[in-house]
Amino acid sequence: MVDKVTVVRYSFEGEKFEILVKPDPALEYKLGKRKDISSILVSDEIYTDSSKGTRASSEKLLKAFKTEDATAIAERIIQKGELNLTTDQRRKMTSEKRKQIVNYVAKTFVDPKSHLPHPPLRIEQAMEDGRVSIDPHKTVEEQINDVVEKLRSIIPLKSENLILEIIVPAQFAAQSYSVLKSTGTLQKEEWQSNGSLKAILEIPAAARPNVIDRLGSITKGTASIEVAK
Repeated sequence: MVDKVTVVRYSFEGEKFEILVKPDPALEYKLGKRKDISSILVSDEIYTDSSKGTRASSEKLLKAFKTEDATAIAERIIQKGELNLTTDQRRKMTSEKRKQIVNYVAKTFVDPKSHLPHPPLRIEQAMEDGRVSIDPHKTVEEQINDVVEKLRSIIPLKSENLILEIIVPAQFAAQSYSVLKSTGTLQKEEWQSNGSLKAILEIPAAARPNVIDRLGSITKGTASIEVAK
């Protein structure tokens, strides 16, 4: 049976407030995919305990929200509070967050022996073997340190940067420049009299294959890319 109603909980100075919402529309609203607050609310009641039907007093609402306007309060609660995810939503969000974390690890860390990134499948297997749990509510940045610490007991991980010396022919320089800016830190750029671009780019070591592939595609393999010694 599909859940028709779920709860959003919000705490302020020890006081708890709850609203009842439609699960999927509420998740869309929280993710910024929906704007109309009225379309997600089951009712305009503000509770301190929705399971018991206990409504929040005017005094508590004014203290916490400086207003008794139910719509304004509901907006604050869903923006700042925690949406009680359905089982299906939690599974989907956890799966998506797991993919984001795997991609982050693959792009940021390398195997210290080969100086190459671990394949995503190897990282996923290590997460399984290490029983790494993912919090769908937290950002990648908020949980990546704990994840990496657990992964290091399964696979070797090292975060390191590379300095690349790059020369791009004139006809591809403008298009390549935007790629350089978006993939790393451009430490130095020299536009030559013939229109070609010489650049010094600092990148995470794991990003090297991606940079080579992107520049190679743009320049049809004519760019010179070397690791600075």
